[in-house]
Amino acid sequence: MFDGYDSCSEDTSSSSSSEESEEEVAPLPSSLPIIKNNGQVYTYPDGKSGMATCEMCGMVGVRDAFYSKTKRFCSVSCSRSYSSNSKKASILARLQGKPLTKKAKVLQKQPLVAKLAAYAQYQATLQNQAKTKAAVPVEGFSWGNYINSNSFTAAPVTCFKHAPMGMCWGDIAEGVRVEVPNTDCSLPTKVFWIAGIVKLAGYNALLRYEGFENDSSLDFWCNVCGSDIHPVGWCATSGKPLVPPRTIQHKYTNWKAFLVKRLTGAKTLPPDFSQKVSESMQYPFKTSMRVEVVDKTHLCRTRVAVVESVIGGRLRLVYEESEDKTDDFWCHMYSPLIHHIGWSRSIGHRFKRSDITKKQDGHFDAPPHLFMKVKEVDAAGEWFKEGMKLEAIDPLNLSAICVATIRKVLADGYLMIGIDGSEAADGSDWFCYHATSPSIFPVGFCEINMIELTPPRGYAKLPFKWFDYLRETDSIAAPVKLFNKEVPNHGFHVGMKLEAVDLMEPRLVCVATVTRIIHRLLRIHFDGWEDEYDQWVDCESPDLYPVGWCQLTGYQLQPPAPQASRDTQSSSSKQKKKAKSQQYKGHKKMTSLQLKEELLDGEEYSFLQGASDQESNGSASYYIKQEP
Repeated sequence: MFDGYDSCSEDTSSSSSSEESEEEVAPLPSSLPIIKNNGQVYTYPDGKSGMATCEMCGMVGVRDAFYSKTKRFCSVSCSRSYSSNSKKASILARLQGKPLTKKAKVLQKQPLVAKLAAYAQYQATLQNQAKTKAAVPVEGFSWGNYINSNSFTAAPVTCFKHAPMGMCWGDIAEGVRVEVPNTDCSLPTKVFWIAGIVKLAGYNALLRYEGFENDSSLDFWCNVCGSDIHPVGWCATSGKPLVPPRTIQHKYTNWKAFLVKRLTGAKTLPPDFSQKVSESMQYPFKTSMRVEVVDKTHLCRTRVAVVESVIGGRLRLVYEESEDKTDDFWCHMYSPLIHHIGWSRSIGHRFKRSDITKKQDGHFDAPPHLFMKVKEVDAAGEWFKEGMKLEAIDPLNLSAICVATIRKVLADGYLMIGIDGSEAADGSDWFCYHATSPSIFPVGFCEINMIELTPPRGYAKLPFKWFDYLRETDSIAAPVKLFNKEVPNHGFHVGMKLEAVDLMEPRLVCVATVTRIIHRLLRIHFDGWEDEYDQWVDCESPDLYPVGWCQLTGYQLQPPAPQASRDTQSSSSKQKKKAKSQQYKGHKKMTSLQLKEELLDGEEYSFLQGASDQESNGSASYYIKQEP
C-alpha cells in the first residue's frame, strides 16, 4: 500500500522534460493544478504563496529560504545532485510519504510549524463540513444510468451562475484525475485510488480507476462536489493509503512507477476545491426572515411571508397569516417574486395587509441588499403606457405566450400586465413584470421566431393578425426599442438534460430537457410528461439547475413519470381542458407517491401560481427583429 503523494500548482518558473519517454496525457486547460514531477508551490489558507518543495529531496520549507532564483531546491547540494539523478526519485519519495530530511528541520522553525498546524486544522474543518452535506439518493432513479442508457448530454455547470460552483467551476473536464475511495478492495479499512473523469454530466462525473485503460466494467458515477472526491495529493497530506483495485492488481509489479508515468502532466482539482464548494453553498437568507412575496391566489398583489426553510438557495415561505404553516410558497432566493418589506408601497404595487399587527417573536425583516437587483431604466423619455399591446408569457399557463396589455405603469420600471380575453373585471389576475423582464416581448416576436401565439380567448378572427387586432381594439404596440436586446452566451443546446422547477407546482424539481432555444428563451420539457406541460423559461432563471443539484443540496428530485402514469394522465387531459381563473385549476404534475391516488380521485387541483420564468440578473432582454 502507498501513503499517497502530493498534488501541486503549476510552477511556471520550472520547466524540465522527463528523461524517460512516457505516454503523453491529453492537454487540458491550464487553470487547473498540474501534477508535476518537479517543484511544488504550496499556498496558505489566505492564498499567499509561502512554501515550496525541493525537487530533489522532497522536503518542504519556506520558499524564500530556498536556493536559486527559481526556488526549486533547498540547498546547493540538492541542486547539484539533481543534475546527476533521475527526477523520478523525487516523485517516489513523495509517493511514499517519506519523512523530511535533516535539512528540513533547519528550515522549518516554529512559525512555519504553527502555520502548517493551522492549515491542517483548517483542512480538517472543511472535511467535516463536507461530511455534513451527505448526498441524498433518489429511490428508483439514477442520473448515471439514465444518461448512459440513452446517450444523453447534460448542461454544464457553467450554464447556471446561481448554482453552487456555477461561477468558479473552472476547467473541470474529461481527463481530470482525482482520488476516490477504492470499492474494489477486500481490506477492512477505507482505502483510495486514482480515477480519471471519463464523462461529465452537470455535477456528476463518470469515473474510471487508473489502470483500467479501456475497460469500463468498474466505471462509476459520482458527484464531483461530494465529500469522497479529492485532488490528487490529498491522500499523501491526509495519511490515507492508495491501493490499486483488486481486479487489476496483477497488471503491474511497480505501481509507483506506473503512477509516476500516468500522472505526470495530468490535471487535478484545485487544492481549495472543497473550500469553494462549501463557500458556494452558504446562503444569506435565514429562517424567520420576513419578505414580501406574490400572493399565489391573487397575482396582482403581494403578501408578507416568513422564511421557514432554505434548501440549496430555495426558500419555503409561509404566509404570515397561516397559523398551521401549511399555506406556503416555494421560490429561489433570486426570484423576482420576492422583495424586501416595503417594496410594494415604494413602487405602487397592490399589497394585502397582514391580519397580524405585530411581528412574531424571532421574526425580522430581510435586509434589502439580499434581494436580486433589477436593471435600472430611464422612464423619462419614451416609455411604456397604459393600453399598449405586447406579447407575454402567461404566468398561469407557462407553456403559452399570449396577447397582452399593459394595465398600469408602476415606479422603478415595473408594469402590471393582463392577458387579453381572460382578465378578471377587478384586475385581480394582473401580474407584475419589470420592463427588462425576459418574459415580455414586442408585438410580432412570436411570428418572427415561429412560436405559436395564443390569441385572446373568444377571438374569432383566426388566424390571428396583429395588424387587424390593433386596428379593431384601437390600440398601439409597445415600441420595440423599449425591450432589451441583450442575449448572454448561456451555453445551452437543444437536447441537454437538467433539473428544473415545475413553476406551476414550484415545490417540485424535476428531470427535464431543453427542447427549443429562442435567443435567451428556453423551452423546458419535463421528461415523461406530455408537451402541454412544457414551460418557457429564461436561460438565467434561478429555477434551472445542473444534473446532480438535488443530490448535492439534499432536495428531492422528481424522476420521469412512468409509462402507466403517462397513459392515465394523457386520458385525463383529453377529458378535461385547463380553465383559468384567479386561482389556476388544471392538471398538475405530482410526486410518484401521490400520482396514482390523485389521478383516481379525478378532482381538480390548485396550482401554486408563479411567474418565476421571468428571472434575470438585471439584464433580462431578447434579441428582437428591429422595426422597419
